[in-house]
Amino acid sequence: MRKLSITPKGFLRVAQTAFASLYLIIITGSLVRLTGSGLGCADWPRCSESKFVDVSNSHAAIEQVNRLFTGVVAASVILAVLLSVKLRPKRRDLVAMSIGLVIGVLAQVLLGGLVVLTGLNPFSNIAHFLVSMVLMSNAYMLLQHARIFRTEETVLPRREPEISNSKILLLVRIVLFLTGSAVVTGTVVTGSGPHAGDENAIRIRLAINTAAKIHSITVIICLITALVLFLMSRRDQVSWRILAHPLERFLAIGFLQGLIGYVQYFSGLPVLLVAVHVALSVAVWLGALDLYWNSKLPKIS
Repeated sequence: MRKLSITPKGFLRVAQTAFASLYLIIITGSLVRLTGSGLGCADWPRCSESKFVDVSNSHAAIEQVNRLFTGVVAASVILAVLLSVKLRPKRRDLVAMSIGLVIGVLAQVLLGGLVVLTGLNPFSNIAHFLVSMVLMSNAYMLLQHARIFRTEETVLPRREPEISNSKILLLVRIVLFLTGSAVVTGTVVTGSGPHAGDENAIRIRLAINTAAKIHSITVIICLITALVLFLMSRRDQVSWRILAHPLERFLAIGFLQGLIGYVQYFSGLPVLLVAVHVALSVAVWLGALDLYWNSKLPKIS
């Protein structure tokens, strides 16, 4: 029997597949909530007390499809683990990150069950989404390390980052922190708003306009900080060469996300715009993470 093997290029494709499936299930999960299908399957892991799988109505079908897609996600991350241990030379970083994805998906399955069994409690929903963001961060790092492995057969030794401007490096970290804060406050807005996943689900006892103001303040502070970083980086040749494209991408996505956020809020939170807002929230976080990753790239001499 032929032994299972994988090339660095092949493993990169596996990492890309895992990344894409994890991103997609965040979108499908948001559609479950936005279509009021959160309790389309009122039991877990069965859809109902009498049926394991039930597609007898639209809400049950939507929830069922999302649950079944979890199997696709699980298969992609398990494949990443199985193939990471077959890489030669061995790469412990890729194995550890792949295992991290499996652990994260298992945690998400359990949290998904908790969300249903608690009747769509907003705090369990928030935890479910935030763990998804941690998983996406893990998948992003796996992707970047796999890209390095495609061109470097050995782990690069630890070196000082090429950017030496301490103020710029500090601002990058602050942007990452503020982006994370904006994501968290955004989940509170969702937990206070009308799209609970079911009309009888409880909400966070905070007026949605108050939650939205807190969220918008964190977003504005984040974007202003990113603009300051942009202007400072332009005056530093090394920093600008490394951070120009990541910064431009982050600002473009960030301002687009802010615009959509305001439009959706003042137009009564239409489902389509909210879905786009959720999808872009992941992109904004990944943009901040990409900015941080590039700021830490070592000097190659």
